[in-house]
Amino acid sequence: MVLAAWLRLTLVPGVGGEARRALLKAFGLPTAIFDAGVRAAASVVGEEIAQRLFSHDVQGAVDQALEWTAQPGNRLLTLADEDYPPRLLDSPDPPLLLYLKGRADMLRRPMLAIVGSRNATVQGARDAEAFAGSLGEAGLTIASGLALGIDAAAHRGGLATEAGTIAVVGTGADRLYPAKNERLAREIAEKGALVSEFPLGTPPLAQNFPRRNRIIAGLALGCLVVEAAPRSGSLITARLAAEAGREVFAIPGSIHSTQSHGCHELIRQGAKLVESALDILYELRWAASPPAPADAAAGPEAVPDLEKQVLAHLGDAPRSLDALSASSGLTPADLLAILLPMELSGRVAQLPGGLYQRQHT
Repeated sequence: MVLAAWLRLTLVPGVGGEARRALLKAFGLPTAIFDAGVRAAASVVGEEIAQRLFSHDVQGAVDQALEWTAQPGNRLLTLADEDYPPRLLDSPDPPLLLYLKGRADMLRRPMLAIVGSRNATVQGARDAEAFAGSLGEAGLTIASGLALGIDAAAHRGGLATEAGTIAVVGTGADRLYPAKNERLAREIAEKGALVSEFPLGTPPLAQNFPRRNRIIAGLALGCLVVEAAPRSGSLITARLAAEAGREVFAIPGSIHSTQSHGCHELIRQGAKLVESALDILYELRWAASPPAPADAAAGPEAVPDLEKQVLAHLGDAPRSLDALSASSGLTPADLLAILLPMELSGRVAQLPGGLYQRQHT
């Protein structure tokens, strides 16, 4: 069975990703590796690794994983699977196998990673949830790591939108960690996707979370760090995102807050300082499509008409995106798409706190 061979290749301990990829490059699918035999494998990865691969009995773990996939919502995605996330394929170290609970189609959507401190401030958690909500309304699925603090807030913001959220975990996909996020994890698995590369039953080992972070970085178009202390795991995710060619964003904070120091360090290193979701959408050259006009004859006049509508509701006093949405009847995603070109042309100014103000030229 092809899937059983993929599991065998990934479950044998002591065989690293580099050796596995070398074997796949030499022989093709895992079934061909095991059909070729230990001597042929040794010519590619050496005698010690080849002997370990062919002599170590992992049949029990293979059977357990196959039984797990028989449960509703559970699935295994291999590098050869057409549903394997394409952006992850382009990352430097894509996992050979992903354990998935939820919707596989979520992994092919455009994503923005949001990560940050487990010991988030109240304002930091609010910012993470608000940014995730605005970016989700604009059509970006939120990716994060299901940790306490910023990660959990980002997931909640993403869940409130049609774009949804995915959680990449550092344990087995059958382990819900941390326990405080169990309800959140179940909701993500039901409405979005929960993903892991680690075998079933893997406990929360410290060395696995940096590896988890590379998947978060690889899946996304960019990575936003909301709060981070120096030498935090969030900075590892940001570094991995930059190394994978992704955009890195950071929210500045108080110079007196330890939770801001990591973000300030990222900004000094070249991360984009952001004050609103619109800053991120602009850097990504991303815009949600405005609603289609009711009258098809309106044609190219539709967008200018919507801009006039927004300006009428904006007036001269600063207003928030939520207030504009409530008064105009347009969704936050539609408003972001309309406001971006207006801001670039100088007709609208974005103010601190996510407020917008009409400009008279």
